[in-house]
Amino acid sequence: MTAGIDRYWFFTWTTYGQWLPGDPRGSVTRVREPLRRHRFEHDTREEPREPSIPGLYQSAKNLLVGPPVRLDLNHATALLEQFHETVAVRRWLLIAAAIMANHIHAIVGVPGDPEPSDVLGDLKSYGSRRLNQSFVRPESGTWWTESGSKKKLADEMSLKDTVEYVRTQEFPLLIWINPIAETW
Repeated sequence: MTAGIDRYWFFTWTTYGQWLPGDPRGSVTRVREPLRRHRFEHDTREEPREPSIPGLYQSAKNLLVGPPVRLDLNHATALLEQFHETVAVRRWLLIAAAIMANHIHAIVGVPGDPEPSDVLGDLKSYGSRRLNQSFVRPESGTWWTESGSKKKLADEMSLKDTVEYVRTQEFPLLIWINPIAETW
């Protein structure tokens, strides 16, 4: 699809306190399933979310050390600028990004096979640095929830479908699609 890019990843992460384990809307939570020895995370669009777990939700809510973080257009603009800087330095390719008030989607192409946790970590940490330089740091001391979803896009069709998914987000503050994606 793009010369020099070996893998495409779809990352999603939430702002601090916005979508807690056990949430009434359902959640992506590590669960133990029958016949599996380890915890498993239902984290693809095709899979259902875990149902509401009121006790887990209340416990997670009680552990918050500040109010939930909501982004605005100024935050979104600063974050997108930082994502462009980060991918340029790392020699990655930003395919698409959607920044909403409570979560972010990003599609990133990478050469080789770096750990997706490292790629996501760089987007979040450099994004945090930019936000901390430009805005008042959240009371919790962090902009994001821990970790995030990391989905490998296996083929051209899944990449195209995911770009379309990012393009059609409801209530975005900002959506950016790389012009190269329009040529696929």
